Amino acid sequence: MEEEVHRYRRSATRDGRTLSEWVRQKQRRAARAEPSGSINRLPAEIRAAARHDFPTGDIDRMLREIESGHRT
Repeated sequence: MEEEVHRYRRSATRDGRTLSEWVRQKQRRAARAEPSGSINRLPAEIRAAARHDFPTGDIDRMLREIESGHRT
């Protein structure tokens, strides 16, 4: 345990930080790297969205309208 803390302290010193700031920074990075939602919810959310029946436009017409807006 002490050897591990010593390694962390050396890393913190090398980065110009106190050990506590170094640990906080590592914890913040780890928290940002974690997924924000459950991966298990995704399929249920997709299935729920697919059940909706909203009116849509003709894809060819929409593409023509998009293209015509980009001409200069």
